[in-house]
Amino acid sequence: MHSLSSLGEILHRGLVWRGGRLTGTATSCVPSGFSSLDAELPGGGWPTGVLTELMPEHEGIGELRALGPALAEIAAKGHCLAWVDPPYLPYAPALHAAGIDLSKIMIIKARYQKDSLWAMEQALQSGACGAVLAWPGKVTFTQLRRLQIATERSSALAFLFRSPSSALESSPAALRLHLEGCKGDLAVKILKRRGGPLARRILLTPVPVVEPPLPAKTITDHEIEPATMDSAFSAAAAA
Repeated sequence: MHSLSSLGEILHRGLVWRGGRLTGTATSCVPSGFSSLDAELPGGGWPTGVLTELMPEHEGIGELRALGPALAEIAAKGHCLAWVDPPYLPYAPALHAAGIDLSKIMIIKARYQKDSLWAMEQALQSGACGAVLAWPGKVTFTQLRRLQIATERSSALAFLFRSPSSALESSPAALRLHLEGCKGDLAVKILKRRGGPLARRILLTPVPVVEPPLPAKTITDHEIEPATMDSAFSAAAAA
């Protein structure tokens, strides 16, 4: 009787999950801002303490659009947003238009890849960051496992941007998504989640945002340099 009770508690707390079934999670989540996506994410949003891999079809496809509402909510609560080695510098007006507090953005540029991974670990373990976004390039399973362990010890969202070919590689990340364009919008395919992959694509329809007036002081050169949310990367890439 005791063993059955213990098993029931484990399942209820989400410490294990059953294949083929969408499960809840013991960790907290941040709503993505897209009801169609939240309905397919265990827990109903972006999970904290879990490594999430995003694989855009190509840079500038609008990959940051999927994270905009969540990042805005995290920054509004006073938490920092760490960006580790983004391929292009984020475009301040676009981030502001998405409702993200620019003063909470911290961009980290590392000279070597090992430093990039180290910076992500430190940001996750600092307790000051509500979300960490990183573009580490080629990483090994061992390095991913180390990042996953660092993420499990954190209460932050952890997003790792990787190439589409990475989908063929094994990864300890609990959530893996492929992003692609679809008639001007962004489509998401869930490759891995607790509960099995999702065969169909999820279309993320942009929610109209009323742009607030720009503050007198937004971002200084030493805090962050301009580059875009959606068009952030696409505009920089086209330049």
